[in-house]
Amino acid sequence: MSTDHKGKPASPGFGTFGGVFTPCTLTILGVIMFLRFGQVVGQAGVLSAIAIVVISKMITTLTTLSLSAVATNTRVKSGGAYFLISRSLGVEFGGAIGVVFFLAQAISVAMYVLGFSEAFADSFGTTNASMTTVATVTNVVVFACVYIGAGWTIKVQYFILAILIAALVSFFVGAGAAFDSALLSANQQSNYADHQNFFTMFALFFPAVTGIMAGANMSGDLAEPGRSIPRGTLYAVAVTAFIYVLQAVLLGASRSSGDLTGNNLIIKEIAWSGSLITAGVFAATISSALGSMMGAPRILQAFARDDVFRSLRFLASGSGKTSEPRRATVVTFSISQVCILLGDLNAIAPVITMFFMITYGTLNLATFYEAITKNPSYRPRFRFSHWSTSLLGAIACLAVMFLIDWIWAIVSLVLMAGLCWYISLHEIEARWGDMQSGLKFEKTRRNLLKLEDEIYHPKNWRPIILALSGGAWTRPNLAVYGHWLTAGHGILTLSQVISGEVESRLERRRGAEKMLRSFIAEQGLEAFPAVVVAPFVTDGIESLVQCHGIGGLRPNTVLLGWPNDAAKAETFGSNLRVISQLDRSVVALRLKQTPDSSVQDENTDAVQDDPWEAPLGSIDVWWRGQKNGELMLLLAHLLTLNPEWRYHPVRLLRIVENESASVEVEKHLKKLSEDSRINAEAVAILGSDVPNTIQQWSRNAAIVILGFEVPEDGHEVEVFEAIERLTGDLPRVLLVESAGGMALTS
Repeated sequence: MSTDHKGKPASPGFGTFGGVFTPCTLTILGVIMFLRFGQVVGQAGVLSAIAIVVISKMITTLTTLSLSAVATNTRVKSGGAYFLISRSLGVEFGGAIGVVFFLAQAISVAMYVLGFSEAFADSFGTTNASMTTVATVTNVVVFACVYIGAGWTIKVQYFILAILIAALVSFFVGAGAAFDSALLSANQQSNYADHQNFFTMFALFFPAVTGIMAGANMSGDLAEPGRSIPRGTLYAVAVTAFIYVLQAVLLGASRSSGDLTGNNLIIKEIAWSGSLITAGVFAATISSALGSMMGAPRILQAFARDDVFRSLRFLASGSGKTSEPRRATVVTFSISQVCILLGDLNAIAPVITMFFMITYGTLNLATFYEAITKNPSYRPRFRFSHWSTSLLGAIACLAVMFLIDWIWAIVSLVLMAGLCWYISLHEIEARWGDMQSGLKFEKTRRNLLKLEDEIYHPKNWRPIILALSGGAWTRPNLAVYGHWLTAGHGILTLSQVISGEVESRLERRRGAEKMLRSFIAEQGLEAFPAVVVAPFVTDGIESLVQCHGIGGLRPNTVLLGWPNDAAKAETFGSNLRVISQLDRSVVALRLKQTPDSSVQDENTDAVQDDPWEAPLGSIDVWWRGQKNGELMLLLAHLLTLNPEWRYHPVRLLRIVENESASVEVEKHLKKLSEDSRINAEAVAILGSDVPNTIQQWSRNAAIVILGFEVPEDGHEVEVFEAIERLTGDLPRVLLVESAGGMALTS
C-alpha cells in the first residue's frame, strides 16, 4: 500500500509490469528503431551493428545494476533518479541532477511529439504549419492523459504496447519471408559513406537505449519500488536487447546495404503490413512522450518538496489520494509547448542526450562511492552490483558523451558544475544523510591510521591546540590567539569545564556546547568545541588533556589565560603541573588591562575591546636556550602567517652580561634563524637587570614571547610573582613551557 505526501494510505501502487517494464520498454523501442536502425545496419554491417547494440546495452546494464543497488538500499520515494542521487551524493549533486533531468524529460516531450508530427506528415502529407498544429494537438492530448492521472496513462500505455508488439510481429513476419542467407553474408562487412564510421553509427544508435529511467521515474507510484525497479528495468533491457539483435540480423538478410542506408522507411517496406509499422511509429513516439510527461513532473515535485529552491515550493503539493503532481505537469506541458512552437530542436537535442548521460554517470558514481566508502548504511538487497561495475559504468557514460559530441559534452559538464556551485553557494542544507559524510569519514579514518606512523616525527610537528577558553563568547581573546597560533596549519579546540556532577549538569553542558558552536560559526573560526563536566575544574582539565582527540590528532599544546592575581596562583600552578606531567606544551596568555579598557576578563587582565585587531609593533622572542626557545620561535613564525600579523617583524633577542659575548651570541642567533628558515632579526643586548631590560626593549612590541618553568608544588605564588616582575606592564605576553617533540631544523 503506497501513501500520499502526508503519509496517509493511498490506493495500491503499480506493479513491476505496468509501472516499470512497460514504460521502460516503450521508451527504449522508439523512433530510432523504426526510422534509423536500418541505416546503422546498412553502413556498419550486421556484425558491427550487433556490436553497437551489445556495447550500448552493456553500458545501460551497468547503470541498471547501480540503479537496482541504490533502489534496494533505501525506501524509495517519488523523484526517481533525482531522489536516489540526492540521497547519496548530497544536495549539490542531487539538486543539479534534479534540474537537468527534469529539463531533459520536459524537452524530450516536445522532441517525441515533433517526431510524431513528422511521421504523420510522411503518412498523410501536411505543410509545416499543419505539422505545428498536429504537434500542438498531440501535446495537449498527452498532457490530458497524464493530468488525469498515472493510472489512466498506464492503461493507455498497455494499448500502445499492444500496437508496438503488432508492428514488430509484422516486421518479423515480412523479414522472415524475405530472408536471404547470401544477402546476410554480403552485409556482414561495413559499407560506410563519407565521414561515417563505427563511432558515428554508435552515436546515432545510442539514444535508442536511454529509456532505463522511465520506470524509476514512477518510483513514488509503485507498490514495491525496491522490488519492481530492479526486475522491471533489467527485464526491459534484456527483452529490448534481444529485439534489437534479432532486428539487425533480419534487416541484413532482407535488403542490400544501399537500400538500408538510403531509405528511412525500409522497415515499412519489409514488413508484412506497412500500416502496422506506421501505427508502430505513432505508438513509439506517443509512448515516449507519455513516459516523459509522466516522469518529468514527478521529478519536479520531489525537487520542490526538498525545498532546494524556495521559489518552486508551490509545485510540491499533489492532488488526489495518490498526490498527482498536476501543477508540475502544467509546467512540463508549458515547457514542451514552447519548444514545439520554436520548431527546431536539432540545436538542443545533443545537450538533452548529454543530460541523460550525466544522470546515468552520476548514478553510477553515487553507487561507486557508497560501496567504496564502506558505509555501514549501504546494505542493498540487490547483490549483483559491485563498486567495480559502478565505476566502469560511470567511465563508460563519460566516454559515450565525448564520443557523441565532445563540444556538447564539455558544455553539459560545465553547466552541471555551475549548478552545483550555485546550490553550494546558497548553503542549502540537506535534511537527509548522504554519501559525502561517509566519504569524508572513510578518508579521515584511513589518514588517521597513516598518521599514527608519521605525525610523531619532530619535523611533522603541527600545533594541535586545546584552548581552555571557558565561555569563549565572554572572553574571546584565547579563542582569537588560538586561531592565530594554529594559522591554518594546525587544529584548534575551544574547551570549557563545568563544575558539578554530570547528572545535574547535562542540560547546561548541551547549552554550553551549542553556544560554543555558535561562537565558532559567528567568528569564522576553524575550531572544534569541547565541553566536559567534572566535580572540580582541575579534574575536568585533566580529563580533557588526557582524552580529547584521537590517535595522532591529540592536543600537543594547551593554551590558557595567565591569572590576574596571586590568589589564583596555587590552583593555576596545580593545573600547569597536570598538563606538563601529561607531556603537553603550555602556552599561557598574559594580557594587561590598559587604562581605556572597559571590559576585563574574569581570570586575566585580558583586553576585549577588539580582540581581532593585531597591535602594531614587533614580535619579540626572548631566547634563553633550546628547551623552550624552539617552540617560542615557531609560534612567532605561525603568528606571521596570519594576514593580521604578516608585516610584523620577528626579533630574536638574548641578554648577555658582557660585551665580549654579544658578537658570538648574535652570530649564534642569526645561524639559528637561518637554519630554521624563519626570518628574524638577531639582537644581543647587554644588561644585568633582566626584568628592566625586557620591559625597556619590548615596551612597544605587539607581543612578547617568553619561556618559563612550571612551578613545583608549594612554589606557585613564588613563580607567579617572578613572572609578574619580569613582564611588568607589558600589555601582551605569551609564556611558553615546551614539552618537546618538535624541531626547528629538518
